[in-house]
Amino acid sequence: MLPSFKLPFLKTHLFAPLYTSLAILTVLLLGQEAVSFMVEASEQQNVNLVNRRQEIKREGEHLLGAILEEKIALRDYVMNRDDSSLKSYRRGEDKFRNSIASLSELVQEDSFQIKQIDEIRTFYARWKVQLTQKVFDGSLNLNDLVKQDSVEPLRVSVRSILDYEKKLLTQHQQKLNLLNQIDMGLRGFNIIVVLAGVGINILLMRRRIEFPLKQLTEVGQSWGAGKLDTQFNYLSPDEIGRLTEVLNAMARDIGTRQERIQQRNQHLEDLIGTLSHDLRTPLLANRSTLDAILGGAFGPVNDTLKELLKEYRLANNDLLKLLETLLDISRYEAGLSQILNREPLNWEKLFGRVISSNHAVTKKKCQLLQKIPPSLPVVYGDIVEIRRVLQNLLDNAVQVSEPGKRVCLEVKAINSQQVEVCVHDEGPGIPDRDKDKLFYRFVQGRGRKGKAGLGLYLCRQIVEAHKGTIRVESKVGKGTRFCFTLPVQEVRSRSDLKQKQEETTCLK
Repeated sequence: MLPSFKLPFLKTHLFAPLYTSLAILTVLLLGQEAVSFMVEASEQQNVNLVNRRQEIKREGEHLLGAILEEKIALRDYVMNRDDSSLKSYRRGEDKFRNSIASLSELVQEDSFQIKQIDEIRTFYARWKVQLTQKVFDGSLNLNDLVKQDSVEPLRVSVRSILDYEKKLLTQHQQKLNLLNQIDMGLRGFNIIVVLAGVGINILLMRRRIEFPLKQLTEVGQSWGAGKLDTQFNYLSPDEIGRLTEVLNAMARDIGTRQERIQQRNQHLEDLIGTLSHDLRTPLLANRSTLDAILGGAFGPVNDTLKELLKEYRLANNDLLKLLETLLDISRYEAGLSQILNREPLNWEKLFGRVISSNHAVTKKKCQLLQKIPPSLPVVYGDIVEIRRVLQNLLDNAVQVSEPGKRVCLEVKAINSQQVEVCVHDEGPGIPDRDKDKLFYRFVQGRGRKGKAGLGLYLCRQIVEAHKGTIRVESKVGKGTRFCFTLPVQEVRSRSDLKQKQEETTCLK
């Protein structure tokens, strides 16, 4: 169980469990390395002990061999009085001194072993005094030599040294076995701790990172869809918790601002709608009055005044068209597109009507072409509204084109679900920076200086009300292509059409 003073750290830091696990793992690995180092050192010490025991055993055998060589030389000398026996004796004596010196060097750090070496030296000195001196003096016969030449105490001392070394080796081997067991146990414990730590960290990371990020993604998608009232429900003092507080506060602030903007826009749209309705009646009255005056209902009108009144009527008609456009836009923005009178569209009639209307109102003569495939899927739409879209796009194309240039109206099926209608001109084109702005309110189109900038916006509203899309393709100096799509619908029965028309009539 973690101490209480560490709990705030684990709660307020996202990666605190991972850092803690890494610290514990580091301590365990260092401990394992320390034990492994001790095991290696103990194994090396064990090897050294085995080698020393072998050397002590070898030097002990050399020691016993040297004593035996001296005994044989003394016996030969007593029996034969041969000087060569004395040489053998001297060699044995040198071997003994060398062996005892080697043994002393091997056991110089062990007091018990040093004591055994001292006893060997004492025995050897006593043996030399008791036996060797008498042999050289001639005071010892062969029978006395047999009685006094036993070196059994020397064998006992050497065996004691070897037994002690064996005991040390056994103790060290037991220690080595214990260290090996500790090392193996620590390795197993480390594996268990690592696996447990990985499992715990995976669970914690999923709970503290994966799940919150997944929820954050879902909330972000809701925000992208405009649902800013959706809040991120994750209460934690860690980094993600603090991030969610900031994001929730931002969403609330943006939502509040959007509500204020929507209220302001709504007030503005209400004002525009009210003014449009209020202004339309006097403008219609003005047009009727102007038509009556120009028709001579109030007496003859001279040419100068007639030209002035015609200009006045033209301006009055422009204002009426603007007001009608504003009213239509308000209707689409209010979501009243369901009152569209959807009928099968006849593209030959539609193209013919818009071309005739353009010829009637414009003095600029362009080559107006149309391309209609022999077989097209049936498309349902409001004939009047679709004609308005086509008329607007065609009038714009003719307005920016030089006389004699071609303007083409084309319709084609792009797949089994959609048809595409395009108006292509050979005008100056539209810069890339202006393309994305064309379909918004109060944005001036190409060559439309002095207009209100509502035509293309209304076109977009009408096309989207028909579940279609509108776009523009253009290169400066090479012309422009406006295209919109309409969905293909299954042919409906006459009763369905009649019922829809009745519903539309009732709504009107």
